[in-house]
Amino acid sequence: MAPIAVGDSIPDGSLSFFDENDQLQQVSIHSLAAGKKVILFAVPGAFTPTCSMKHVPGYIEKAEELKSKGVEEILCISVNDPFVMKAWAKTYPENKDVKFLSDGSGTYTHALGLELDLTEKGLGVRSRRYALLVEDLKVKSANIESGGEFTVSSADDILKAL
Repeated sequence: MAPIAVGDSIPDGSLSFFDENDQLQQVSIHSLAAGKKVILFAVPGAFTPTCSMKHVPGYIEKAEELKSKGVEEILCISVNDPFVMKAWAKTYPENKDVKFLSDGSGTYTHALGLELDLTEKGLGVRSRRYALLVEDLKVKSANIESGGEFTVSSADDILKAL
């Protein structure tokens, strides 16, 4: 399956998260993105070094600047279970804007064509690192990394596309 690309419509899919009342919820990507400018960014794994020290902190630090350019939602997706994503989100107490969403079985990642097989490293099938700028469900910018690289999917890279 070809990876999602500029001009494509994002598929709908159900992801999990814990709300502010610590209740497990399911949410449709389309319900979060329809009629809005949103960023979907994904990481290969919660608590992994590049994801935890560079990728997520960049979006937290640049959230106000992104919002000033019309971004309404900043969504972090990982093929981890919702309990791991909840624990990971708590390691960023300063975060007010990035939503941590679980794609526990990788079905949404598969629908995007952005799987990354890390079986040899003991991680199973995960998500490639990417950042998508989406306007009303259409991909305007698709910054998709090769392997475990971190060269095109940062908050600064998305700011250049806005």
